[in-house]
Order: sequence, then structure tokens, then C-alpha cells
Amino acid sequence: MIGRLKGTLVLKQPPWLVVDVHGVGYELEAPMSTFYDLPDLGREVSLFTHYAQKEDSVSLYGFLREGERRLFRDVQKVSGIGAKIALAVLSGVSVDEFARLVQSGDITALTRIPGIGKKTAERMVVELRDRAADLAGVGATLSAPGGAHDPQSEAVIALQQLGYKPAEASRMAREATAEGDDAATIIRKALKSALR
Repeated sequence: MIGRLKGTLVLKQPPWLVVDVHGVGYELEAPMSTFYDLPDLGREVSLFTHYAQKEDSVSLYGFLREGERRLFRDVQKVSGIGAKIALAVLSGVSVDEFARLVQSGDITALTRIPGIGKKTAERMVVELRDRAADLAGVGATLSAPGGAHDPQSEAVIALQQLGYKPAEASRMAREATAEGDDAATIIRKALKSALR
């Protein structure tokens, strides 16, 4: 299984990219969310990967962030959804936005993603709602470039490090956040309300 690749970016033509790793060119398919943040050709890139083998083909998918790979895998667990629609989801919305749409049951917004009809959107909401909060936590912790997080996201990370599950940490931070709060204040308020 190939879980990660680090090498030189030698081709990027959406949805395909090629990464040269010590003279071997790995061809990967990637969502637009990854393409937007790729370095220039000839620069080093590190990608999380998903290896898929079918009867007649082998495919490798690349993602800059672990949260994207996780969403790609989770979406395919919904009956009737394959890699093509999973890539369309990631090309159409961010991990956090997708988690929010699923949690709120926003079928209309989900059907705006190419390849997703009403029935598929309904299945996504039913089958992924429990996992959506976890996805939101992963998106917040792993997708912000250079570690620049908003105070609520920082609080979610800290609460997870204290042992709370991602979904619970997200809920606690969301409920404790008030306008202008810094991360420390949100964490303090979240822990106080958890002890009540």
C-alpha cells in the first residue's frame, strides 16, 4: 500500500499530476482542492495517497491534506458513490464546508456539486451525518496552511489533545465561542461547561 509520496512535481494537468520519486514517476489523480495549493513544477511536494485496485485497473489518488484523503475515503463508503464523485465533492467544497452541509442536512447545496443528485445527497446525509463532525475536526486541524488557525479551530485541536473525540471537541468549542474570544478563553469556557 502506498500511503504517502514525497518527490518533485513534474506535471500538473487537472485532474492528473506526476511526482518523480528517485527517478520513478508516479501518476496520480487529485481533486481541485489539492491543485489550487500545489507548488510550481520542479519543486518538492509531499502528498497523502489513496491506492485503489480494481479488476482491470490500478489507480493512485493524491491529496495535500489528510482531511481531504479521509473525506475521499468516507464519501466512497456511501452506496453508489465511487472515486469520480468523491473527487467532485473535494473539487466543489472544502472538507469543513462538506461536513457542515451534511450535518445541517442541506440537500439543495449538496446537489450543486457535479454528479450528485437528490437521492445521492440524501444518502450522503443519512450515511455520513455521524462522521461529519469528525471530518470537520480533521479539516480544521489539518487544512489550514502554515498552522494559521482561527481561535475556535485552535480550541478544537487543544480539546482533542486533552482526549475529547473530534466531534465532541468541535461541539464544545462551537458552543463556548463568543465574538472576540481567543483560543484560551474558548478552551476555558468549554471545559467549565463540560464539568457542569
